Amino acid sequence: MTMLMSKIIGDKRRYRQYKERVKRLPEDYRTATEAIERYLMHFVPADNESAISEFEDLAELFEQAASDGTPIREVVGDDPAEFAEEFARNYTKGGYAPDKERQRLLRGIERATGEQGAG
Repeated sequence: MTMLMSKIIGDKRRYRQYKERVKRLPEDYRTATEAIERYLMHFVPADNESAISEFEDLAELFEQAASDGTPIREVVGDDPAEFAEEFARNYTKGGYAPDKERQRLLRGIERATGEQGAG
């Protein structure tokens, strides 16, 4: 698994730093970031540098949102899958996310925003 992750993510040191940044986020922003991260893992990065840059940029986006008090829904909109797919297009040559992962992402954002059972 570690070898696979290093092929996907690239620089392990940078990935660990990214994970530490996410850990420091307020719980709801951390939950949202982790849900998006999990979803983004199903997209094919252009290269290892793009993959780690994608996650670092994701952390920065949610750090800024948390700092500014921007609600998660203002960041991800009504369709978190669409948000994540658009975000991934900046870093991928293509991508694939099965419906199961779309549903997992939607549930993660609902947990982060306190919307369980909504919809």
